[in-house]
Amino acid sequence: MNSKTIQNTNVPAIGLGTYDLRGIACEKAVESALELGYRHIDTSEMYANEEEIGNVLKRTPIPRDELFITTKVWPNHYTEKLFFKSVDQSLKSLQLDQVDLLLLHWPKDNETNIKATEYLLECYHKGYAKHIGVSNFDLAQLKQAQKQAPVFCNQFKYHPYQSHHELVAYMQQEDLLITAYSPLEVGSLRNDKKLAAIGKKYNKTASQVALRWLVQQKNVAAIPKAASVEHQKENLDIFNFELDAEEIKSLS
Repeated sequence: MNSKTIQNTNVPAIGLGTYDLRGIACEKAVESALELGYRHIDTSEMYANEEEIGNVLKRTPIPRDELFITTKVWPNHYTEKLFFKSVDQSLKSLQLDQVDLLLLHWPKDNETNIKATEYLLECYHKGYAKHIGVSNFDLAQLKQAQKQAPVFCNQFKYHPYQSHHELVAYMQQEDLLITAYSPLEVGSLRNDKKLAAIGKKYNKTASQVALRWLVQQKNVAAIPKAASVEHQKENLDIFNFELDAEEIKSLS
């Protein structure tokens, strides 16, 4: 299944993570990803590449409603004065009236999180984002945010060697989007022996097995960063095989 349906919204199961991609390299990567069929692009004001992504979005012939664009507010901006300024700047840089998903990038102390969630909700009501959510929030922090706003997503580092059983089970039960960043542990899973052994059976790479393990789970999307066309293709080519129950279990 190439997309996940969360709260009646379709989210492409594989997206392009853009952390550390800047300048022309970033534009080229986003451009090639869109050409290959990616429709889910993840960024953040902290990545300092929203402008480059905006340039590509402006040029692309792909209709806006086919794209799923996520950005995030950095914790330094969790004040009334800076929060809205920051979101406004992100939209300007991305050359969009609205993002599909706006997230709080990292939690701070409880009081600050509560305030930031209020500002996030205001952005939602103003139509700056179709959906809102959080990133790197633990279970207690997520539950608090849910009390205040219609949380759609929690994005966190997730791969076969970093599992979050309780958090994932709760989010699946609540029909929330789980976005896995660093799903290949910054490339180190590419050479993993266990993943490679499973991959051999399906004529797939270790990376493809790791990504397949994620997207086969309910409500999970993954956003591997990939600058080269070769890796972008590889990461997208995971929808023509399925891990069996035993393999899923052994990697969990």
